[in-house]
Amino acid sequence: MSVEFNHTIVLTRDRERSARFLAEILGLEVGEPAGMFLPVTTANGVTLDFATVDIDIPVQHYAFLVSEDEFDAVLGRLVAGGVPLQADPHGRHPRRINRNDGGRGVYFPDPSGHGLEVITRPYGSEPESPLNGVTEVVAGAV
Repeated sequence: MSVEFNHTIVLTRDRERSARFLAEILGLEVGEPAGMFLPVTTANGVTLDFATVDIDIPVQHYAFLVSEDEFDAVLGRLVAGGVPLQADPHGRHPRRINRNDGGRGVYFPDPSGHGLEVITRPYGSEPESPLNGVTEVVAGAV
């Protein structure tokens, strides 16, 4: 059997809010609660199990690979929802997307402060493309 990534636990202050935010932005469904977990499953079967905790939560990073059409839909939902977005993980290019690896990418926070990223091309998929591709301003972005 080959090794596959199956699930991860996402710690949050409010599992409902965080799971619903991610599902809405990515166009996914929130599953039925399983004990303390509220699952959101991606198209390749990986589940993010959201759990409410009352501790300091270290910021985590979660990246999602989508098609060009899905990227347009995600970007539209981010802008419509007034979610701050940026072209880089450090916030040096607010209200912009990147063109890394010949695709498009965007970073944005979830309600618990985790860093989320949506990309259309895996990193390293186009070696001639600069790592920090040209960015473009997103109309209406916060």
